[in-house]
Amino acid sequence: MGQTKAAVIGVGTTDFSAIYRQKDPFRTEYALGLEALDLAVADAGISKDDIDGVLLSRIDGYEMFCSMAGLRYPKVVNTYEGAGRMAGVVIQHAVALIEAGLATTIACVYGNNGRSAGATYGGDGGGGAYNARLNDAKFDMAYGMTSPGAYVSMMYRRYAHDYNVPDGALAPIALSNRANAQKNPIAVMKADLTEEDYLSSRFIAEPLRLYDYCMINDGGVAIIVTSAERARDTKQPVVKIVATEGVGDLTNYYTKEDNFRASSEEVAARLRASSGVGPDDVDCVQIYDNFTPIVLFSLEHFGFAPQGEGWQFIQKGRIALDGELPINTSGGHTSEGYMQGWGLQVEAVRQLRGECGERQVANARTSQYICVSPIVTSHIFQRED
Repeated sequence: MGQTKAAVIGVGTTDFSAIYRQKDPFRTEYALGLEALDLAVADAGISKDDIDGVLLSRIDGYEMFCSMAGLRYPKVVNTYEGAGRMAGVVIQHAVALIEAGLATTIACVYGNNGRSAGATYGGDGGGGAYNARLNDAKFDMAYGMTSPGAYVSMMYRRYAHDYNVPDGALAPIALSNRANAQKNPIAVMKADLTEEDYLSSRFIAEPLRLYDYCMINDGGVAIIVTSAERARDTKQPVVKIVATEGVGDLTNYYTKEDNFRASSEEVAARLRASSGVGPDDVDCVQIYDNFTPIVLFSLEHFGFAPQGEGWQFIQKGRIALDGELPINTSGGHTSEGYMQGWGLQVEAVRQLRGECGERQVANARTSQYICVSPIVTSHIFQRED
């Protein structure tokens, strides 16, 4: 898509920590999305009457949702599947709709009641709503490939073999996420986590351990997008979506023999060309971490680390809040909560506004969101001075 003239004016997230402690079989994705939307509207300092576009993810019924929200006549409305890759896609579509003149202010809303509803994201023989069956991976199930985690474990096994990566090399990602989450009031997982804890945790799909996996939790997230021109008349500091790019890497299985390298490098090159922003210009990066190896692939494919050296790049505090490249400053999917990329995009905005308290990256002006998946997306966010 390239350079844009769009901006984020409002963000809202439910309290992931509070609702994690209380499973509720009557909790719905609609209610969670509505709560997040109300928070985002208040954050932006606008009225719901200003919203003329609604894009939903993991909330199937746009008619029901808009009726509940009191949004009777949106100019554009749609809903997207409940997949993490859609977090970036929805924002891209919102930008495109605004720039096409089809709407002026679009609410992008996500709701997830997966924990209360008992979602497993695989492992149930192919019958679950979020199982690998959606990738038509029926024949893979006989070999235990019933979830994206199993696929990522295979990709990482090959990566570790090719680059002589020692066991435990992923620990700094899990530990850094947990340290950041401890500074985040709404993060789910705040208990101390040591390297010994990480190494002694059970394998889920060897070589990936418990703390290499995202969690399953409930929550809602909303992001309100408008033009940068309109944003200057709203409540918050202007956070521009300087540029956004994406490309599909589509097969009937999740595993990619190049670990999504070709698709990611194409996105990275186009994003740098359209934004003028390279790895050295980014103050913090929010990386879609459904599983920790994806962080390594993202760092390498987007030019932050040489190929095969991502596992070395993350050592010695380099990705910590006060490090060279702070990553997943909210705690990421392994500690803040698994909002399938949505929470990470909100964190990118909050960092540029300077709202993150103890986890604030000093003088953050430019942040990047990266999602390496079957639809690779990335945005450059920048605070307008």
